[in-house]
Amino acid sequence: MATRAGSRRSQQERTRATTDALISAARELFVEHGFAATSLGAICDRAGVTRGAFYHHFSNKEQIFREVYTVEQKELAAVVRRAFRTRRDPWDGMFAGCEALLEASLEPATRRITLVEAPGALDWNAMRDVQAGCREQMRSGLAIAVEAGCIPARPLAPLTSLLYGAICESALDIARAEDQDTALRDTLTQLGLLLAGAAGRSAPGCAHQD
Repeated sequence: MATRAGSRRSQQERTRATTDALISAARELFVEHGFAATSLGAICDRAGVTRGAFYHHFSNKEQIFREVYTVEQKELAAVVRRAFRTRRDPWDGMFAGCEALLEASLEPATRRITLVEAPGALDWNAMRDVQAGCREQMRSGLAIAVEAGCIPARPLAPLTSLLYGAICESALDIARAEDQDTALRDTLTQLGLLLAGAAGRSAPGCAHQD
């Protein structure tokens, strides 16, 4: 019994190791050469596996790109979560999270995967599905801010769409800007004004709310 359990764990570990190697290799190549110019053969060679092993885990290049994109989105969500938790005021945490997301999106490899390659490699519905976790995280942050009294109670679904859409579009604009530092700085200034207006504040912090 213990032998069979150990064998299952060993098989699971080998499967996970192969999958991780393929995802890591694919990410490196997508960053270096882009989605269109990366072949399945190159991914297999970089990962040190056969094509048969690739097709055992993934159906095609689009599927492995989606997995790479999913990993990037999870890592961005973790960055946002950490930034949110550094602030005692949830509304200040919202700003910190958005700021962290915009800054992290400009890291060269992340930028290439999420902002340059993803729109061409995945269709709109696929991107929306992968981004659902990040959208839900923003909705949860808004709910916490409402509960804390930092912003008035209001329908969260449209507010989430408005803010999340604005952040995503801003990330694209900043990534395409000739002067990314200036674009980021200007965007954060306007974001601060936008969030202050949504909360009915003139300055951040619950203590300043009327």
